[in-house]
Amino acid sequence: MEIRDKLTNFQQQLIEDVRVKQLNDGQWKFPCESGPLTDAYMIVLLKLIDTRHEHLIKQLVDRLLYTQANNGAWKLYEDEKDGNISATIEAYTALLFSRKIDEHDERLVKAKRFIYRNGGLKAAHVSTKFFLALNDLYPWPTIFPLPTWLLFMPSHIPISFHNMTSYVKIHFASVFILASKQFSIRTPNTPYIDDLIMESKVRKRLKKQRNGKKRRFHFSRINNAANLRAEKYILERLEADGTAGSYATATCMMIYSLLALGYRSDSPIIRHAIHGLQKLTVQINGKTHMENAESVVWDTSLLLYVLQESGFAIEDEHVKKGGEFILRQQQKTNENGAWGFSQNNSFYPDVDDTQACLRALQSLADKDSTYRECWYNGLKWLLNMQNKDGGWASFNKNRRNHFVKHLPIENISDTAIDISTADLTGRVVQFLGNNVKMTINHPKIKKAVQWLLKNQEKDGSWYGRWGVCYIYGTWAAVTGLLSVGVSENDPAIQKAKKWLLSIQNKDGGWGESCSSDVHKKYVPLSWSTPSQTAWALDTLIAICDEPNETIRRGIEHLMERKGNFTYPTGGGLPGNFYLTYHSYNSIWPLLAIAHFRKKYMK
Repeated sequence: MEIRDKLTNFQQQLIEDVRVKQLNDGQWKFPCESGPLTDAYMIVLLKLIDTRHEHLIKQLVDRLLYTQANNGAWKLYEDEKDGNISATIEAYTALLFSRKIDEHDERLVKAKRFIYRNGGLKAAHVSTKFFLALNDLYPWPTIFPLPTWLLFMPSHIPISFHNMTSYVKIHFASVFILASKQFSIRTPNTPYIDDLIMESKVRKRLKKQRNGKKRRFHFSRINNAANLRAEKYILERLEADGTAGSYATATCMMIYSLLALGYRSDSPIIRHAIHGLQKLTVQINGKTHMENAESVVWDTSLLLYVLQESGFAIEDEHVKKGGEFILRQQQKTNENGAWGFSQNNSFYPDVDDTQACLRALQSLADKDSTYRECWYNGLKWLLNMQNKDGGWASFNKNRRNHFVKHLPIENISDTAIDISTADLTGRVVQFLGNNVKMTINHPKIKKAVQWLLKNQEKDGSWYGRWGVCYIYGTWAAVTGLLSVGVSENDPAIQKAKKWLLSIQNKDGGWGESCSSDVHKKYVPLSWSTPSQTAWALDTLIAICDEPNETIRRGIEHLMERKGNFTYPTGGGLPGNFYLTYHSYNSIWPLLAIAHFRKKYMK
């Protein structure tokens, strides 16, 4: 069979797989899978405040045990050496809380040994220690690094609460309350894990905490006023489904903070929040998993765009239904409209989802006035979100806060500040070039191009924040630069091409480890993934006038459906949180195939 026929058949198979999964309201709903954190949080919360959901607890327990490695640990990605200490502590603690599995069960014994061998509870990430402290399993720090007075600092002060990213604020508002009160809750279901605290000083501090001796360094008047302000911030941003900002982690923290403020566990607001969390559960391989946030808007916008790139006309029923769904999800922000990641997200629009939705609606807006005004409003919002340095960030504008990132908290620079990134800047520039027909002669584009060229790595790659990792960033940057008139022969483009050619796997695909974003350098995988292969291919297709041997081998690899289809290629929190988008195995290969056919098979 000729390559043309094989490509056509493969493309049609992928399209058919996608078409049948569209729901009646126009959306595509794929699982957005992460590690054990959200499942563990949910088990503990339900055992603390709601014993009516034992069936759900059992389902979540089954999923935790299903994902446990043979050595007793839990991993965030397959090639993570030995296992992840924080993920293992969270899963182990939740399983003990559940009372569904005996502490002497071999699987729990193995997990305990792993934790002990790797330094015990003290070796955990700060967020894990925080969760343990809430459940009276680890002492609160003597001095908490986030003082409550940050809530009162005016916006022109760099370290104020106002200057943190919107994503972080919906989490940190609860953290402020809980830390100021050094809140801990204990029930008959709380397990004993003190033997995993290997430092006598830490055990003594925990004992004093349990005896009611807590050290506080905050003025009570400021403390109380700050808690009222934090509570108001949270309650004003509750979603219709009861969640805080649509995120499971923020909602769990919110529930603890409301308990700390004196809310009853059966209060309507907490009951509603629990119900909202339940809606985030999905089935994966017959197991129940709780997503941190559902990715419906993101997945639907990308699939709508990819189908159109694959030849679907705007009159097609799938395109029409998908467009109507995306239009309904637009948020109104200062008269302009942007989009967020999730269907239940009404407060936190972001740059990446907005450019994806605008891209998906472009053809519809050209022909239909119903879409046109909303599209232009979204475009205005997107253009206005450009940072002073020329790039685009995720949620906020000009939040490159050099002071906040020096707070003594792990990953603070990955969360509390919102800097320009190559993946977001590249995707926005590519949209503005391809869809809006802006070129490097436009001041905004010129500034963005300068930022991208300045931030290229020495090896020719770019770091991608929200995908794994350097392959993702390079794809976004190169396709963005080319779309606005940068030449294929530009040294930066040729350097990127050389790098991509050098990292192709023997099987013809590409693969990159999640540990790249920990070490901040490219770390290869010994296997390939569909999404990373497609990103690399799409980049090379954009650069090369003719399909070279590297491209041909990559296309063959995609068509053979080889590689690892479950490896997480979505970024979250470096070293601590990654996402497996189940839609990606369809979206990105379809896009690469569509662009290959358009360019080389006219």
